[in-house]
Amino acid sequence: MPASSESANRAKPDAIGSEERFVIFASSLGTVFEWYDFFLYATLAPFFATLFFPPGNEMAALMSAFATYAAGFLVRPFGALVFGRIGDISGRKYAFLVTIIVMGAATFGVGLLPTFSAIGWLAPILLVSLRLLQGLALGGEYGGAATYVAEHSAQNRRGFTTSFIQMTATAGFFLALLIIGLCRIFLDTQVFVDWGWRLPFLVSLVLLVFSVIIRLRLSESPVFQKMQAEGRGSKHPLTDSFLRYPNNKFAALALFGATAGQGVVWYTGQFYTLFFIQITLKLDFLLAYMLIGLSLLAGSPMLVFFGWLSDRIGRLKIIMAGCLLAALCYFPLFGALTQAINPDLAAFHESRTITVSADARECSLHIFVGPWSSFSDCDRAQDFVTKLGVSFQQTDTPGQPVSLGIDGARIEGWDAARWQAAFTDAGLPAKADPAKVNWIKAELILIAMLVFVGMVYGPIAAYLVELFPAKIRYTSMSLPYHIGNGWFGGMLPLLATAIVAATGNIYNGLWYPILVALMTSIVGMAFLHETKNVDITH
Repeated sequence: MPASSESANRAKPDAIGSEERFVIFASSLGTVFEWYDFFLYATLAPFFATLFFPPGNEMAALMSAFATYAAGFLVRPFGALVFGRIGDISGRKYAFLVTIIVMGAATFGVGLLPTFSAIGWLAPILLVSLRLLQGLALGGEYGGAATYVAEHSAQNRRGFTTSFIQMTATAGFFLALLIIGLCRIFLDTQVFVDWGWRLPFLVSLVLLVFSVIIRLRLSESPVFQKMQAEGRGSKHPLTDSFLRYPNNKFAALALFGATAGQGVVWYTGQFYTLFFIQITLKLDFLLAYMLIGLSLLAGSPMLVFFGWLSDRIGRLKIIMAGCLLAALCYFPLFGALTQAINPDLAAFHESRTITVSADARECSLHIFVGPWSSFSDCDRAQDFVTKLGVSFQQTDTPGQPVSLGIDGARIEGWDAARWQAAFTDAGLPAKADPAKVNWIKAELILIAMLVFVGMVYGPIAAYLVELFPAKIRYTSMSLPYHIGNGWFGGMLPLLATAIVAATGNIYNGLWYPILVALMTSIVGMAFLHETKNVDITH
């Protein structure tokens, strides 16, 4: 593709040529497949708890599965540094061609892994290793794809064109839900447990080959070509990005004033809702997949709409409004979601008073669970009640054994069977009754949360591209994006689940995304500036 300048792009502001359409298609398609690979594990995390971690404590196994899920996110900023440097020195195309190969190979490897019953603790160690490779690859993918598309786009439609890159994460999540759902529909339950769960991972090899073929047809970004021809490239993009003012200032502000809040809103509106519906509200997994899948289909156009709108009214105000609305609405929306999906559970909460009494010194907040972890009776009891989807009050009884209270009736001592029988006798529903689900209300609530996702996520790629100069753009935008999404966002299911277990309220996990979104809106409005009219060739 011949080099072009921003002024040339402005000459035909309304015309999207065939080359630009191909750039959007090829970049987006490959990124969809990368997100598909990455989110397969996230979707199956509750299922993997029984495959790759020791039995005996369901919540501990689930926390271990979420910790492994989080590991892939925690390493993403390091992938941003490695591949961002490559992209700023060697070119955008080369960097995100390598990332897709690493991602595809790691995902295919997950499909070949033996489980805990076969090789013990080596199974989760290998699983974590492959998740780390996936995280490194995704850390390099996003910045390359977003930068590449933006540098091919006219100034007046960068928000619109880069929003297709934003939509790839949602599309990849939907594809993961679809493939897993089809496997679980057409395969017997025991067959899926034995080997059928491997199929979605093995399919990634086909997607990898197809993606590489498509991306090999791409030429280098015209902005990068022009920069290299004029000798304006950076030889030390890491130093220039994070150790020199004002770029280091903008990197920090981009993290705390944009991407941190965007990350938690994205993961709350899609992943945390899925886990909440399945684990807390006890809706059948296929019905949960259907609800989330329909909301993704309905909400995905919001990403493009708000990307398009940001070309007209600005990026920053839309992102800030999305963070504020999410923070204000999460508690009422999740409460309404409980009423819509499991009204029997909501009625149980309203009619029963549940207390768990224990010596507070024996109760711990467990986040990263592994062979080093030990669990007291208090921990087991809180995990057990939380796993039932029940909110409870905590009472400190120093020196006394754990006890359960249901409307004043008390069971002394921790005993899972007796506690389960007590909850059953008190009328706690074992599962959500599909006949009682208000499907329309539930779907509208999920779509509302996808509107917040569209507001924060649709314009963010264009905003980050425009915030940094061309010579260090790949590196500078990738790190704050992946810390915001990988650390603040990716840790959400793990931290929220731990907060719920420790505090005894099924909604208290929402305090984490709410506080982060509020922080972002305050920092962003106070210190960041609008960028939509920036010339990105410099």
